[in-house]
Amino acid sequence: MVVKISFARFEEKHEECGIVAIYSKKGEDVAPYIYRALIALQHRGQDAAGFVIYDGKGLTAKKGIGLVNDIFNEESLKVKGSIGIGHTRYPTTGRCLIDDVQPSVIGNVSVSHNGHLANYSEIKKSLEKAGRPLKCTVDSEPIADIIDIALKEGKGTDGAIKSVMETLDGAYSDAAIIDGKLVIFRDPHAIRPLVYGENEEFICFASETSALDINGIPYIGDLKGGERAIVEKGKVERKMITSGEIRHCMFEYVYFARPDSLINGKEVFSVRKRLGEMLAKEHPIEADAVIPLPDTARTAAETFSRVSGIDLEEGLIKNRYIGRTFIMPSQDKRIEAVRLKLNAVRSVINGKRVVLIDDSIVRGTTLREIVKLVRSAGAKEVHLRITSPPIRFPCFYGVDMATFKELVANKKSVDEIKKFLGADSLGYLSIEGLKEAIGLPICTGCLDGEYITQYARKLASERKEGEKGCG
Repeated sequence: MVVKISFARFEEKHEECGIVAIYSKKGEDVAPYIYRALIALQHRGQDAAGFVIYDGKGLTAKKGIGLVNDIFNEESLKVKGSIGIGHTRYPTTGRCLIDDVQPSVIGNVSVSHNGHLANYSEIKKSLEKAGRPLKCTVDSEPIADIIDIALKEGKGTDGAIKSVMETLDGAYSDAAIIDGKLVIFRDPHAIRPLVYGENEEFICFASETSALDINGIPYIGDLKGGERAIVEKGKVERKMITSGEIRHCMFEYVYFARPDSLINGKEVFSVRKRLGEMLAKEHPIEADAVIPLPDTARTAAETFSRVSGIDLEEGLIKNRYIGRTFIMPSQDKRIEAVRLKLNAVRSVINGKRVVLIDDSIVRGTTLREIVKLVRSAGAKEVHLRITSPPIRFPCFYGVDMATFKELVANKKSVDEIKKFLGADSLGYLSIEGLKEAIGLPICTGCLDGEYITQYARKLASERKEGEKGCG
């Protein structure tokens, strides 16, 4: 048997994608700037990418499977047009077909989407009854359909966006081209990030400020939850369509976003430093070395080291030349996959009491093998410290954690997880500590089951009932 082992997110969790929208005030072709932004958002999706450009007459789409730099060449970036949207994709379906690559195009509407629709199945059935069967599996297609239907009914752009917000349950930060206008909108709870920047030449919206920075566009702020922006004649016109209780995704700060990005007005790097500080205060330990799991936990590990007084060491080295996937000859031990990606520095670990810092534990199977790797390098003790609380519930807002049974913290106590992982101690950051470190209202659905939307609560209840007695 041949098994495909994914390394895109080595620590077993995935986000749903990155988006960008760029408008040139001077009529310059934006395709090269969209490309640069997608490079800066590559970490948000490594399976596929695409962009759609409007040239004043129609829409031109360029898409492909793989990394941004491999998909687009100099020729493909010669597309004419001063308005464009782009997308990097990670699929939660386990496959990636060219028809599923965004942005989606329906008539004169194109949509680039980040997030996840909890009521996707319900929307799909409704569209099928309306004679609009979906051609692919991505959320952007039904969103484009809803907009197209509303426009044909004479509701106009704002009426179309209102129809979207009244229909969708879940997380969505979307960029769209609607009848030649650039339109941006965000779900009422502002779950997924959506930043905004502008200079004398360009107006840009994106998932993170890294997409602004790479194009030299200053960060202005963020689109609000339930707000839409329309860009026309070099101006941004913003309007609240609806409102809701704000609940930003905590995983953006703990794991997904680049540390050099600002989202929701907060620098990710600074938040991660506070996560490490809070973790050291909540779970002190006597040890000889603090070692981060590459790469997301490195910032938190530095402040954990400083607060605890334990030396920070680079005890795990990441092989940066392993690609997106690797073909294993058999369904063998997971440790082989770990050793392909990580190696221990024996001189740092041998005979030492080691504190491993990680950002989260989802299934725990990979971390278990990393603990074995560290012990095999001679560690005297292995202590785990995690910069997020235990993940006990599925996510229905864009993180690839859809079932209860795959979550180790849903089935086991902290002490049982410690034993499963083979660690001497295990300390998770508390929900209170997480909230204090981020300093913003956050979604805690995956931590305590308190989902912000009705349909997500319904799905969680149905899924929990359906999984009883399974496995």
